Amino acid sequence: MQKFAAGLGAAVALAAPVSATAQDYPERPVEFIVPWSPGGGSDTLMRIVSNNVQPYLGVEMPVINMPGVGGTVGLTEASRRDADGYTISQVHEGLLTASETGLTDLTWQDFDPIALMTASPQYLVAQADAPYDNFESFVTYAQENPGEVTMGVTLGGVPHLHAAMIEEAFDLEFSYVGYEGTGERIRALVGGNLDVAIGDIASSQQFVENGDLQFLAVGSAEPMEQTPDVPTFNELGADLELAVTRGIVMPKGAPEEARNTLESALQELSQDETFIEQVNNAGAQVDFRGQDDYASYLGNLSETVSRLSSVLAP
Repeated sequence: MQKFAAGLGAAVALAAPVSATAQDYPERPVEFIVPWSPGGGSDTLMRIVSNNVQPYLGVEMPVINMPGVGGTVGLTEASRRDADGYTISQVHEGLLTASETGLTDLTWQDFDPIALMTASPQYLVAQADAPYDNFESFVTYAQENPGEVTMGVTLGGVPHLHAAMIEEAFDLEFSYVGYEGTGERIRALVGGNLDVAIGDIASSQQFVENGDLQFLAVGSAEPMEQTPDVPTFNELGADLELAVTRGIVMPKGAPEEARNTLESALQELSQDETFIEQVNNAGAQVDFRGQDDYASYLGNLSETVSRLSSVLAP
């Protein structure tokens, strides 16, 4: 059974939309820089946030996609915007990994964390006509052909880290091919340019349902409701949980009123039944954590990434 937002029943019943006229902030739309390409997991989930937050925030939240260099192009732009509360962006483990591997000088401390919103378990995805039809036969094939299996990742990013963790756990050796975002590498997999890739439900499930791809394993703690027949890495004998968590940040130094108002709106949104359903349908889980808890989470995660990211060093 998946874990969803706590206290759903009573909280949803009591949640009341916030009127834009009841406060000084916000007085105009809040621009949402999503630093990844359209079609991937980040874009899909953050558009669910954008599409549902207006009743609680009181203004629109238009999404602007700014992909490039492992998500750091858009985040760099966001970090340079005025810290007035009218620009937000999204971070996940990719920023922490990029910081540790020297891809960028930008760190999560260059932002004000507002709220963690979602967690997305990651899948090992393969072509449907591959010479293996389950994870065990994939491992056998990869062990018999070291270095020949092409793995699509974001080089130096979280998918690269996740793939390296699979390599280590099952004594495999991949040949890595880099792509900017999840959607791009899944399309490359469908096109026959890769053997396997790290993906998620948002980017991959439709291709699986169409018979173009197959899920070999999932990085959730327990089987996903949407894919109950796909084994977890834990079930396959490895203590691996591979997920991407996505949260909202503002440029450093944003006004307290803006930070608190957005945090409150996002917390109410996290208890909205329609929002929860849409996030679940996109293959993710609602995992709200406010400013303090999200900052603590990022700090602890930084220590973990620092410990593991040496495998990604050039």
